Amino acid sequence: MAENMRDELLFEPKNGYEGMEVRERLACEAYCEDYKAFIETARTERECVKEAIRQAEEAGFAAFPMGSDALPGKKLYRSVGGKALILAVLGDAPLSEGVNIAAAHVDAPRLDLKQLPVYEDGEIAYFKTHYYGGIKKYQWTALPLELHGVVALKNGETIEVSIGRDPADPAFVITDLLPHLAADQMKKTLSEAIPGESLNILAGSIPYDDEGGDKVKLAVLSILNDKYGITEEDLLSAELEAVPALAVRDIGIDRSMIGAYGHDDRSCAYAELKAILETETPVRTAVCILADKEEIGSEGVSGMQSEAFESFMEDLCELSGGVRLRRCFEKSFCVSADVCNGFDPNFPEVSEKRNAARLNYGMGICKFTGARGKSSTNDASAETVAKLRKIFADNGVVWQMAELGKVDQGGGGTVAVYMSRRNIETIDAGVPLLSMHAPYEVAAKFDCYMTYKGVKAFYKDR
Repeated sequence: MAENMRDELLFEPKNGYEGMEVRERLACEAYCEDYKAFIETARTERECVKEAIRQAEEAGFAAFPMGSDALPGKKLYRSVGGKALILAVLGDAPLSEGVNIAAAHVDAPRLDLKQLPVYEDGEIAYFKTHYYGGIKKYQWTALPLELHGVVALKNGETIEVSIGRDPADPAFVITDLLPHLAADQMKKTLSEAIPGESLNILAGSIPYDDEGGDKVKLAVLSILNDKYGITEEDLLSAELEAVPALAVRDIGIDRSMIGAYGHDDRSCAYAELKAILETETPVRTAVCILADKEEIGSEGVSGMQSEAFESFMEDLCELSGGVRLRRCFEKSFCVSADVCNGFDPNFPEVSEKRNAARLNYGMGICKFTGARGKSSTNDASAETVAKLRKIFADNGVVWQMAELGKVDQGGGGTVAVYMSRRNIETIDAGVPLLSMHAPYEVAAKFDCYMTYKGVKAFYKDR
């Protein structure tokens, strides 16, 4: 009797591997191999969108609105400047009944090259950088880096740049001070030890055979010109990003985790992408958003605060018989698929253990994010949480509740707040991470798989 009461009344999450069937474990491993291949290839938001479009077109998606109609099962996508992507699979129900939206972001913390990045000092050439998103600056020194991005020329041509991804390429690095001479540096706080303006990337050291000054700088620019046909002036209209030159690897002797740059938020973005590529004629139209600029406040044309999403949905509503956009939004449901922090026993003091996500316990549902007194948060309603619980329960999705650390410790945000401003019922849910925002983050394979399974179940729900 007491045991029955325990089962009936207590909520006791358990490790997802307990009782996991062999078939499910094999499916988990297969999914994670695909995810590893994606995140190894897609190192920037532009590369994520490019790879997502490639996979979408292979799955039968077509650019919207060219040759479009409103037939159920129709698969459409729209790129937002090559830096964000929106995909949809039209459902049987009219858009007046709302749509199911999963929204993730594909940008990640990194170092951007400045507008005039190349300079020489002490007969060494460097690239000046401006860090993007919330980083611990000291983590980016003495670390191999790659350079990715585009250079836009005045004639309208755009040149893609990638240096360091191929094993035969050179890598880059930001130097750090040797401990023998770091007495003053070691007295500083971690946030002060490496100033932002010191994050200068080693670019070269051989001087150009020339009589003028800045001969090493000239040699570096000469190499870039030979390889890409660009000049220093062309760098004024470039977007070049330095990211860690670290391979995606299984972590742990049991291979249960994945180490990679950019899990936040590509672990959720890939789950969304994979799920919608496998969705065939849902009841309600399924929409997948791969957004940009979340790490800096979702600003800009490609961020979730822009009206690119409204433009896509308005066109979809018009295609579907002139449905009013606001009527569609008020009946819609959005999962803001973003990562949460996993409980780390090395740093237990920042988490409230009873309400922290744990690795291998499944997709983490965050009722709210924000900071301290729930500022800048969506704070999903009780009904919204219950709705997602039911979807997951009906589809065998392992999940857990999560918070972003202790109440007074800090906090953070996602795109959820911007979706709810559109009068769309919204909740956060995603993959728990260790070392979030570090150059090398860790995610559990089980949680990645359950996030994909959760989004897929959500897409097919009415």
